[in-house]
Amino acid sequence: MLIHFYKYQGAGNDFVLIDNRDHRYDSIKNKEKITFLCHRRFGIGADGVMMIENKDGFDFEMIYYNSDGNPGSMCGNGGRCIVSLAHKLGMVESTASFNASDGPHLAKIVQESYIELKMSDVTTIDLYDDHAELNTGSPHYIKRVSNIAHYPVYDEGRSIRYSASFPNGINVNFISKAQDGYDIRTYERGVEDETWACGTGATAAALAIVEEERIYDKQELKLRAKGGSLKVKFKRNQPGDFSDIWLCGEATYVYEGDFNL
Repeated sequence: MLIHFYKYQGAGNDFVLIDNRDHRYDSIKNKEKITFLCHRRFGIGADGVMMIENKDGFDFEMIYYNSDGNPGSMCGNGGRCIVSLAHKLGMVESTASFNASDGPHLAKIVQESYIELKMSDVTTIDLYDDHAELNTGSPHYIKRVSNIAHYPVYDEGRSIRYSASFPNGINVNFISKAQDGYDIRTYERGVEDETWACGTGATAAALAIVEEERIYDKQELKLRAKGGSLKVKFKRNQPGDFSDIWLCGEATYVYEGDFNL
C-alpha cells in the first residue's frame, strides 16, 4: 500500500501524520505496521503516528499511536502538530476543535507553525519528598535533578517507568532550574526512550513547579527541552487544581511524501 504522509515536529518531538478522513488507511492500524513506520532505520522514523479522522461535533478526531505500535494517551506536541496539518489542509482557520483520547481540545493557530493547545484541566497533584505525580492527559512523574545535561535519563527513567509502583507505566520527567526558566528531559512511555520533548510532560512539570515552589503569582512558565522551547500558560484555582491550561510552541512541517508499506 502506498501511503501519503506528512512529517511534523514540535520541539524535536516528531510524528508521522496521515489524513485518514476517508478511512483508506484503516488497514495500517496495527502494531506491526505502526512500529515499522516509526522505525528510524527501516521506516520513516518518528516518536509516533497520528491520523486525522472525521468526528461529529468537531473539526476532526486525533488518533494517536506510540512508536511501540500501541494506542497512546494524549500527546501535547502531537496535538499541536496535527492542528497545524489541519490548517495546512484547509480544514480549520484561526481555531480548531478536536477530540483526542482524553476528550475534547481547543487550539489557536497563531501562525501555521505556532500553535497554542488547550490541555485538560488538572485537579490533583501528588507531592512527595523527591518527586511529584500528576496526569495531564498522560501520567507523569516529575523529579528535580542537578547537572541535567549529563543526567542518565534513559537508565533512571526506565527504572522508574517499569517500577512496581506503576503497573501501567508512567512518563518520567527530570527538571532543573535554569536562568531563563527550566530545563526538562523526558523518558517517554510507549517510545521507551528519551524523546527530544514531551508536551504533556512540559505541562505537568510547569504545574508541579508552581506547587513545589509556591510561586502562585505565576500564570505561565517556559521550559527548554532537548529539541526546543515550550511555554505553558495556566490558571491556578486552589492547591493542585489548575484550569485554562495552554501548551504553546512551534509545530513545524518538515516534509511530506509517499511510503510503500
